[in-house]
Amino acid sequence: MESGSGAVRRHRVLVVEDDPMMAEVIASYLNHAGMLVAVAADGVMALDGFQAFNPDLVILDRMLPRLDGTHVCRKLREQSNVPIILVTALGEQDDRIHGLELGADDYVTKPFSPRELVLRAQALLRRTAGQPVQPQQAPQTRQVEDLVLDLTTRQVTKAGKPLRFTGRERDLLDFFFDHPGETFRKDELMQRVWQWKVGDSSMISVYVRRLREKIETDPANPTILNTIWGVGYRFGPAPN
Repeated sequence: MESGSGAVRRHRVLVVEDDPMMAEVIASYLNHAGMLVAVAADGVMALDGFQAFNPDLVILDRMLPRLDGTHVCRKLREQSNVPIILVTALGEQDDRIHGLELGADDYVTKPFSPRELVLRAQALLRRTAGQPVQPQQAPQTRQVEDLVLDLTTRQVTKAGKPLRFTGRERDLLDFFFDHPGETFRKDELMQRVWQWKVGDSSMISVYVRRLREKIETDPANPTILNTIWGVGYRFGPAPN
C-alpha cells in the first residue's frame, strides 16, 4: 500500500509494522513530512515490498509475524546499504545491539514519539543523500596501510577493492580518516560524530566491530582501527 503523490521526487520510506494503527500513525507523520510511504505488515511482505518499492529508508519493527525484524535486516543488508531504523521494545538492549551488529543504522524504542522518528529518518536521509563534491587540493587521497580514501570521489578501497558501508559506519570511518593517530573515548565519538550527548556507548563497540570486519585484514587482530585499552580507539599508527 502506497500513500502520497506529487511530481517532485520524494524520499521513499518502507514502514514494516504489524500493528495497523501504529503503521497508520507512522505513515501519516512521514507523509506530512513530505515522504512517500509504503507499509508492509510482516517480514515476508517487507522483503517483497523492498524489491517492488525500492525505498530510500526502511523503518523496521523488531517483532514481526512470519519473519522477524532481525532476519529481515540481515536479508536487506546482504543486498543493499539502504538506511535501516530498527524499532524495538523498551529494555531489549541485547536485541538493539544485535540489530546494529546485523547492519541497522539506528534504533528507537517503544513507546516513542512519531515526531522523533521523523527527525531520525530525516537525519539518516540527509547523510545518505550525498553532498556535492568540491574541488580538492593535493593530496587527493588519505591512506592507512592498504586502506585508501579518495578525497574526490569519497570512495574507500582496501588493497584496491571498493568497500561499501552503511550510513553510520561511514560517518565513523570519515571521522577517523579526519583524525588519524588520535585516540578517542566512546563518549567522545558519540558526541563528535553524531552529536549524541546521551546514549548507549556500547553502540560504538558495535560500529567499530562492523568497521573492522570490512577494513582489517584480520578483524580479530586489528592494525588499522586499534583499541587503546582503558582509553578508547585510535585510527592508524600513533603520531611520532
